[in-house]
Amino acid sequence: MTRASLMKLISRTALAGSIFIAFATLPARAAELIMFEQAGCVWCAAFDREIAPVYGKTEEGRRAPLRRLASGRPLPADLAFIQTERLTPLFVLVDNGREIGRIRGYPGDDNFWGLLGALLKSLDTPGPVEGHSQLFKNSPRFAE
Repeated sequence: MTRASLMKLISRTALAGSIFIAFATLPARAAELIMFEQAGCVWCAAFDREIAPVYGKTEEGRRAPLRRLASGRPLPADLAFIQTERLTPLFVLVDNGREIGRIRGYPGDDNFWGLLGALLKSLDTPGPVEGHSQLFKNSPRFAE
């Protein structure tokens, strides 16, 4: 190997390493769907039967992976901005350190996909999605 080819190889390796380090130190910017759940919650169990097995295989699941948290437990540092509630399940769509919107309770599979779709559409627009966070506030399909 000549000196010139060795220097070229070292330069390329250094460049690749620098790019890797630059991207590795950036904070994750992907959206997530945070699910707050609790043991014995029948609507959490319904979600687990109807949605959870396929969620990760869907376009929605790829765009906002599901992250489960136990209701009533301290929040991880990266989610400290979320205002928690006692009801479960509670789904909170977050992106770039901000809450996009929430679905209170589990409204059944058809309604869940529709509400989630509306929230996901808002990822490309600034500000909250008006009305979606309150749609199922008074629904009987959640536990407190």
